[in-house]
Amino acid sequence: MINQTTAVLLYLVSAIFFILALRGLSSPNSARNGNRFGMAGMTIAVITTLLVGKELVSWLIVLPLILGASIGIVAARKVEMTKMPELVALMHSFVGLAAVLIALAAVLNPIEIHTTTQRIELFIGAFIGAITFSASIVAFGKLSGKFGARAILFKGQHWLNLALAILMIIFGAIFFQTESISAFMLMALIALILGITLIVPIGGADMPVVVSMLNSYSGWAAAGIGFTLNNSVLIIAGACVGSSGAILSYIMCKAMNRSIISVMLGGFGAEASEDISANSEKPYRSGSIDDVSYLMANAETIIIVPGYGLAVARAQHALQELTTKLIDKGVKVKYAIHPVAGRMPGHMNVLLAEADVPYEQVIEMEEINSDFSQTDVVLVIGANDVVNPAAKTPGSAIYGMPILEAQKARMIIVNKRSMAPGYAGLDNELFYLDKTMMLFGDAKKVVEDLVKSIE
Repeated sequence: MINQTTAVLLYLVSAIFFILALRGLSSPNSARNGNRFGMAGMTIAVITTLLVGKELVSWLIVLPLILGASIGIVAARKVEMTKMPELVALMHSFVGLAAVLIALAAVLNPIEIHTTTQRIELFIGAFIGAITFSASIVAFGKLSGKFGARAILFKGQHWLNLALAILMIIFGAIFFQTESISAFMLMALIALILGITLIVPIGGADMPVVVSMLNSYSGWAAAGIGFTLNNSVLIIAGACVGSSGAILSYIMCKAMNRSIISVMLGGFGAEASEDISANSEKPYRSGSIDDVSYLMANAETIIIVPGYGLAVARAQHALQELTTKLIDKGVKVKYAIHPVAGRMPGHMNVLLAEADVPYEQVIEMEEINSDFSQTDVVLVIGANDVVNPAAKTPGSAIYGMPILEAQKARMIIVNKRSMAPGYAGLDNELFYLDKTMMLFGDAKKVVEDLVKSIE
């Protein structure tokens, strides 16, 4: 056991580690140290909490800790990079569920009398946690393909969301006035439903922003419950996660020309969009490994646009080998990164860092878009929606989203398994341009064959 003063000091140290973790995770160069800071902070926080507790039932604490740690270690070792986005969404759901369960335990405690402030905190923490939980489950399903990636739209859905939000607030107010357990349960149930109805109208192309926003929600849920428990480290860590997630969501919305308010309310204005995918076969040009290797070996400048297909094929290491070979031949090679390439923020950056791609070769969209018109060859590997000119067509589901302007390059090579549409379900006019050459096949095998072919 430790006294309250010591506990507060240890929690402060833990919070400092969490802040250093966020700072470290802001850059690929310092991400490993950021993770170490985060683990150190969490270790200190958990141990301090156990030492502060009174009349603890040891086995009810130790057993879940061991079980949770074991599951986490196994999942971290086995999860593939392609599955990382849905794993992150699932983790957010656990944070939301934890917030709801803690609030429920506080409400059901018969010997605890809640102040006015605590009742407000319980209401806020519980409904944000419930929305985070159910919304994250839907996001997990969409990212994993279990629920389908398309937006689910129906007439009056925004009015339904408004009605649910009003009902949630009404039952929350009843709980605030009477501390009725029934009102609290109904409020939490409505929040769970609202989390689902907010996310189902959002299509696959916008899911990276949803993951970022859910990250923010989970932080605010944790902070809200931290006030109820009078736990300073939970308040600080939750506020850090909530604010950083909100800032990242704002940056991504700006990059995609979306409204942050629309993200929070669900739908992204999806009712105004329509599917403009082509229904008939269009002519396209395909090439061979020899054709592509000749073009790349004789180019002066090449920009590589990686996408989710690269992660699926785990082709990043082979791609780095290809890049090294081209650079040795005097070719200038850069990687172009779209803010929402892949299925979560920073997905492609993490993937390329795993293959030891030098950070100076990885260029963000805003910096590299002006270079495409002076580039000899663009290699689009496993990407689709982030280079789709449909983003400039009114009525498209991705209308207004800034894209990597690969269409401006002198020659475009696209590696895909087939002509199937991207995650947003839209056909891509880029594939049918006269200067585009399609190179079909698994990304890893195709890149390995290019490495062998380039002498």
